[in-house]
Amino acid sequence: MDDTAVNAAIAKFLRSVSASAQREIEKAVRKAAAAGKAKEGETLTVGVTLTSEKLALDVTIFNKIEL
Repeated sequence: MDDTAVNAAIAKFLRSVSASAQREIEKAVRKAAAAGKAKEGETLTVGVTLTSEKLALDVTIFNKIEL
């Protein structure tokens, strides 16, 4: 297995996920702010789950976003 090719494929996947996740989080924050459920200065805990049956991968990564 070519490590360079695998790393490039993973990096491409992560760039795509990153852009999509950012759009979705921004939409959710705007919607929550409009409904009065999120406020400036608030800290949100957000998680992302990576799964792959073939790789036996199932991990959730949490982090905080300060508005």
